[in-house]
Amino acid sequence: MNTNISSQYLTIQGSKIHYLAAGATNATTVLFLHGASFSAKTWQEIGSLQLFAQKGYRGIAVDLPGYGSSERISGSNEDFLLSLVDKLDLNLPILVSPSMSGNYSLPFIANNADKLAGFVPIAPVRILKFEEQLKGIQLPTLAVWGSNDRLIPVAQADLLLKLMPNAQKVILDNAGHACYMRATDEFHKHLLKFVKLLNC
Repeated sequence: MNTNISSQYLTIQGSKIHYLAAGATNATTVLFLHGASFSAKTWQEIGSLQLFAQKGYRGIAVDLPGYGSSERISGSNEDFLLSLVDKLDLNLPILVSPSMSGNYSLPFIANNADKLAGFVPIAPVRILKFEEQLKGIQLPTLAVWGSNDRLIPVAQADLLLKLMPNAQKVILDNAGHACYMRATDEFHKHLLKFVKLLNC
């Protein structure tokens, strides 16, 4: 099984955007965004890209505009994600979105939920701002929170569950805001289970 991770670039809105990819190009894709203190490389460092490639999926981690090796963009966050999914030719990927990347994923899901197979918000920002638009969206969703998150309270996970009928939540014990860094194995276990369920 090829679990080599390739470092690649594409152009969106005239800006160079960097991403890391592993796994077969025709496999179901798990698309990883990142939080403000992190980058695409985080998902390589904790083994997520390698793990999903080994399990027969394609893992893609993108450096969001202005982070890692990606240039800033002038357009909207929603349009950026739309262009990314389009240019990478992703057919119904599963979107993993921690923290700051909620600035990208939530407006995208509010209008383009049909372009995804599933959504894994990890204590994302802006839930309250998009409360109205997220109401009733049927996208299968796995909300992941750390039990010790002091930035985005677990109550916001419950709000997501109320808004989105196909949402469930997982609380990772003794983990803070970037819960996947502290409870990595547990996080991977839940994510894999969720992705497998979507594929059955």
